[in-house]
Amino acid sequence: MKANQCKIVDCTIRDGGLVNNWDFSVEFVQKLYAGLNEAGVDYMEIGYKNSPKLLKGADEAGPWRFLDDDFLRKVIPQKGTTKLSALVDIGRVDENDILPRSESLLDLIRVACYIKDVDKALQLVQLFHDRGYETTLNIMALSNVMENELLEAFEMIKESVVDVVYIVDSYGSLDYKDMEYLVNKFKTHLPGKRLGVHTHNNMQLAFSNTLVAADHGVELLDASVYGMGRAAGNCPTELLVTHLKNTSYKLRPILEVLEELLIPLREKEEWGYLIPYMITGTLDEHPRSAMALRASEDKDKAVDFYDKLTTPETTVNRTKK
Repeated sequence: MKANQCKIVDCTIRDGGLVNNWDFSVEFVQKLYAGLNEAGVDYMEIGYKNSPKLLKGADEAGPWRFLDDDFLRKVIPQKGTTKLSALVDIGRVDENDILPRSESLLDLIRVACYIKDVDKALQLVQLFHDRGYETTLNIMALSNVMENELLEAFEMIKESVVDVVYIVDSYGSLDYKDMEYLVNKFKTHLPGKRLGVHTHNNMQLAFSNTLVAADHGVELLDASVYGMGRAAGNCPTELLVTHLKNTSYKLRPILEVLEELLIPLREKEEWGYLIPYMITGTLDEHPRSAMALRASEDKDKAVDFYDKLTTPETTVNRTKK
C-alpha cells in the first residue's frame, strides 16, 4: 500500500448534505473541521460552490449548498492545516461568484460532470485554475460509460490543466476487479495526471475499493465520517484514517466527532448499507428508486422492489441520469 502518497478528502458536509438538505449547524461544521484538522485529514469538502440563482429549491437548502466566501470566513476564522474544498456542477455555477484563491478560504474546487459534458467541465476547470485553485474533474456514473466515450474524454483531459482526475463509482456497483481495471486504464491514458477515487457503499465495497485504488497509486481518497452520504453512503473516513499505513493520521479525534455529532445525527437521518441500495448497486442503477422506496410506507418490501426492477415490463422511475 503506497499509503504515504495518499490524501484523504472528507466529504461529510458536501455529500452528507444530500441526506439532510445541508441542514448542518455552524457549530457542527466547526467541530467537524477541528476534528479533521486534529486527525491530520488533508482536505474537508465543506459544501457546494453552486450559485443559488441557477438551482431550484435554493431557499430550502442549508448554506453549505451555496458556499459564500464571507460566510465561510465567519465559520472558519482560523484555518488549520486541513485544506478546504468545494464541488461545483456543470451549469449550476456563475463564474462571477468565484473569487481568486488569494481572496477565498477554498484551496480546491472540484468539477463534477457526466461524460457528455467533459468539454464544458474542462472549461470550468480552466477558469478555476486561472484563479489559482487546485482542481479535479470527477466523471460520474463511470460504470455506464461506453469505451469510445471514455477514450474521447481522455484526449481532452490529457491536454487540460486539471490536476486530478477522479474515478467515481456513482452507483456503488464496482468491485475490486473493476477498480483495478479502471485505475490502470486511467493511468495508461492519462500518464501526466494524478488520480482520485470516490466510492459508494451499496455493496459494502466502498472501503475495499478505495484501498484497491490506493494500492494502485490513486492519490486522493474521498471519504466521510461514519460513511455519511446519499443513499448507501461513502467510504468511512475513520476506516481510512486507522488503516492506511505510513501516515500520520490520528483516529481518536475522528472518534470524538463521530460520538458527538454523527451518531446522534444517524438517529434522525438515514444513510448506509440497506437492502434496496444493495439491489440498485448490483443492478448498476442510480439509487433514486431505492431512495423513493425508503421514503415510502413500503420501505422494507425488498422482494417486491427487486421484482419491479428486474421485470422489463414494469415502469418505474429508474432513469440513469
